[in-house]
Amino acid sequence: MPEALEIERHRAAIARNDLSRPVRLAIEWSLLNKDTTFFDYGCGYGGDVQRVGNLGYTSAGWDPYYYPNAPITPADVVNLGYVLNVIEDLEERRQSLTQAWKLTHRVLIVAAQILINAPSKTQLAYNDGIVTRRNTFQKYYEQEELKTYIDEALNVDAVPVALGVYFVFRDQAEKESYKAIRFFSRTSTPRVCIPSKRFEDYQEQLEPLMAFFTKRGRLPAKGELDNEQQLLSEFGNFRRAFAVVLQATDEAEWDAIAYRRSLDIQVYLALTHFDQRPAWHKLAPEMRHDIKAFFGSYEEACMVADQKLFSLGKQKVIQTACEKSKIGKHTRSALYVHVWALAALDPLLRIYEGCASRTIGRGDGATLIKYYTDQPQISYLFYPEFDTDPHPALKASITIDLKTLFVTHRDYQNRVNPPILHRKENFVTSNYPLYAEFAKLTQQEQQLGLLKHKSDIGTREGWEKCLAAYRVEIRDHQVYPIPES
Repeated sequence: MPEALEIERHRAAIARNDLSRPVRLAIEWSLLNKDTTFFDYGCGYGGDVQRVGNLGYTSAGWDPYYYPNAPITPADVVNLGYVLNVIEDLEERRQSLTQAWKLTHRVLIVAAQILINAPSKTQLAYNDGIVTRRNTFQKYYEQEELKTYIDEALNVDAVPVALGVYFVFRDQAEKESYKAIRFFSRTSTPRVCIPSKRFEDYQEQLEPLMAFFTKRGRLPAKGELDNEQQLLSEFGNFRRAFAVVLQATDEAEWDAIAYRRSLDIQVYLALTHFDQRPAWHKLAPEMRHDIKAFFGSYEEACMVADQKLFSLGKQKVIQTACEKSKIGKHTRSALYVHVWALAALDPLLRIYEGCASRTIGRGDGATLIKYYTDQPQISYLFYPEFDTDPHPALKASITIDLKTLFVTHRDYQNRVNPPILHRKENFVTSNYPLYAEFAKLTQQEQQLGLLKHKSDIGTREGWEKCLAAYRVEIRDHQVYPIPES
């Protein structure tokens, strides 16, 4: 290896047409918004700085090559995006990480290239990485290796968001709130269905209370509701106020929301067992109120959660939970479930999936989760056209072995004959927005006999041959006959 070799780091900068994935994820999770400041440390061409600014957020950045004279300023959210993997000097790499952390008031975003995306090993080895054909350096991390590197350098517990993307929180309560909210079920406020003059008289004042219960599954504690004084002066306490809501709505729907939220907390607490479980006083106040309302005590809540977690050590428990699931598509060795339906699954299966997502993040953009019933594995399957294509093709898969935490990535993007999906309604729940459309298409295909050729129709080419043989085509989730020429 020639000692005079000079790495041209600046050539590793990427010109993007949109926000980078790490910054987009921070916005999607509401960590970066109009109330927070943003700084991009090692911003390259400055694309993220400009686009975050265009959203109306306070945004700035610095880069040693492209913007060397820009001021380096602290911010609520600091991005260190794909910087660590292009620095060949080990000490300088560590300094970049610690400097970015010093600038961070609330959340540091760290992103780096992960090994599954690495090129062939014919590249020139250099230090702990490779030199590319463009004379740039690349260090490819394993997912767990990157977390360990961040944790040890900063003395933190970095939270995985997606492959190669971690959030590092200054405040532990904020970190735990973020981790918990990832397991919150999707809920909607029960509709008003019973005529009630008293409810109509107070509906506007009661709506914030209804929205709060929909989100948390319980009544507010003191100081949690903006219009608290107004309600208390009118009704005396929240329970009496909510009794008026119950006069106009179905009480069973509110009970279901409370039950789902208690399960959400069990899933979250079960997964804190793998890390240093946060002390009671380190939890956010709203989480402490949740636990007290649903379980009475933190000890009781953790005990219930751990019982479920420990039962997952037996593969038979997973197999049984999959077989009993009324949600998802069953095969001989797996259960396939759309990410939309995840929160509706048995808590055991939600915790099991959490064991995977706590390591790699829930694959950004994943469509289906595949639970293996014969081995401790979970796959995330990517069908970006799931909603729009009647029979979408598989674009990629990420599989994690839950014993070794080894991650396997497969790319189907350029395959001539990729696997495709049928009976899409089986993967979702009946409240999925397109459920009726999917089910109607399946009914049409069954009536025509298209779905009886199971061994032929699992790939794009086989399906197209089947359609040609039956002289039909599918558009907009409808089957149309092809007219005689």
